[in-house]
Amino acid sequence: MGTRSSAPAPRRTDGGVTEAAYETFQAALLDGRLRPGQLVSQRDLVDMLHLSVGALRELLPRLKAEGLVLVYPQRGIQVPAIDLPMIRDAFQMRAALEREAVLQAVKSMPDADLHAQRKLHEDVLAQVPVSADDALFARGQEIDSGFHATLMAATRNALLINAHHINSIRIRLIKLDRISLGPNTLPSAFNDHLAVIDAILSRNPVAATQAMDRHITNARDRAMEL
Repeated sequence: MGTRSSAPAPRRTDGGVTEAAYETFQAALLDGRLRPGQLVSQRDLVDMLHLSVGALRELLPRLKAEGLVLVYPQRGIQVPAIDLPMIRDAFQMRAALEREAVLQAVKSMPDADLHAQRKLHEDVLAQVPVSADDALFARGQEIDSGFHATLMAATRNALLINAHHINSIRIRLIKLDRISLGPNTLPSAFNDHLAVIDAILSRNPVAATQAMDRHITNARDRAMEL
C-alpha cells in the first residue's frame, strides 16, 4: 500500500474538481505512491489522495475507461500490472500516434523549435560522463517527455493529443517499472531523439517516420527484455 502524501488536497473553484482529482491520481502513479499491480480500497485512495468519496466516485469511471484502473466489486481498485501484452499494446499505440506527429512536424514545426530541442538533448548528453546523478536523470526524463509532447502538439489535433497523454501515462509506468533513464539507457534514447530531430529538420517524411519507428522499437525491446 502506498504511503500517504503530505501534499494538500487540490482546490479548484472553476468546476474542475474531477480534473484536479485526475491530476492528483496521475501524480500518485508517477511518484510511486501507487504501483502497478497494487490493489487498494476506495478508503485507501480517499486517504492517500486527499479526495472526497464523491470526487473519487466521479473519477473512477474515467480511470476505468482509460484503462488506468481495474475495479473489482467487494475487492477494491487495482492499478494494472506491467506485463508483456500491456507493453506491446502501449508501444504500438505510441508508434501509431507519433508517426502522425512526426509527419506533421516535418510540415510545420519551426527550425528554431527543433534546434532548441536538439540543444536540450545535447546539454544533458554532455553531462552524463561527468555528473551522472539522479538530478540529471530526472532532468533527462523531463526532456524526454517534453520532446514527445512537443511533437504531438505539432498535430494540433486535440483528440490525438489526449490519446497520447493517456498512453504516455502507461509508458511512464513501464519506464518506472522497467527502464528508467540511467547512464546506459539515457544516451541511447537521446541519440534516437537526435536522429528524429535531424530527420524532421531535413523535411524528409520517410526518414522522420523511420527514425521514430526505430526509437519506439528500441524502447519497447528494452522494456520487454527485463
